[in-house]
Amino acid sequence: MWLKSPTRVGFENIVPVILLAAGGLLSSAAAAQGHGTAPPPPDIRKLMAEVMDHQKQLEKVRENYTYHASLTTQELDSSGKVTKTETEEDEVFFVNAHRILRTVRKDGKPLSDHDQQKEQEHVNKLVEKAVKTPPGEPLEGPNVNVSVTHLLEIMQVSNPRREEFRGRPTIIFDFAGLHDAKTHGMAEDASKKLAGTLWVDEKDRQVARMEARFTDNFHIGGGLVANVQKGSSFYFDQAPVNGEIWFPTGAEGHIEARVLLLKGIRQHVTEHNSDYQRFSVDAEQGKSATVVGPKK
Repeated sequence: MWLKSPTRVGFENIVPVILLAAGGLLSSAAAAQGHGTAPPPPDIRKLMAEVMDHQKQLEKVRENYTYHASLTTQELDSSGKVTKTETEEDEVFFVNAHRILRTVRKDGKPLSDHDQQKEQEHVNKLVEKAVKTPPGEPLEGPNVNVSVTHLLEIMQVSNPRREEFRGRPTIIFDFAGLHDAKTHGMAEDASKKLAGTLWVDEKDRQVARMEARFTDNFHIGGGLVANVQKGSSFYFDQAPVNGEIWFPTGAEGHIEARVLLLKGIRQHVTEHNSDYQRFSVDAEQGKSATVVGPKK
């Protein structure tokens, strides 16, 4: 999610881990029973296979859309008082399944001509790299791909249930990493130190909401780069758009960390997504695009 600040880099890496973990977590709950008079969850392994397959099928549809992302980052002191607030507004689009952001405003002001030129040069480089980078691999930052099979060994699920969520049938599960599990790489290390809840829309086979928190300190680069503190948390929401695809609607996170062994940071970050529009591309995506308006 948050890609251009230190916090944004962290969440961009963590969220795909949880979405991948969903397949493994829910598969392990296939034999679990529902509660009360509600029917038990469907065959979860089959359901999550369909979720992942459906997501891949929609990657090309996403490339027909652009939307607006508004980010607010609040710096906090040790008592939780806000000491600094920064805002950023981005245009978001997709190339070869990769999410690309073009910043258009900072702290309520449009970018200067110089900054606009630098931003467009950065976006152009990302577009060129996205065309050559397979879906699922990162354009920036470390690779967070991880085996769902292995995630079964480092995370556990509990309390599977079927509920209405925003008026839609939804399957909900709680999950938690196993702190003593053997892991390899940053994605697996993060997975075993997270716990939370996942909402899966049963009809559309999409993740509707995710809440997660760190149950232990998470060291990046052995703690030399950053140390995310226990209790840091975030949530992520999605919703259907135009009856054909799901997009993020918002996210929020509270992060406490120490960077480069020296600087302690406390941040509260919120992101709101809106203005989803279809567009057609006459030339290279990201360089020449025409908005054609929402699908009726």
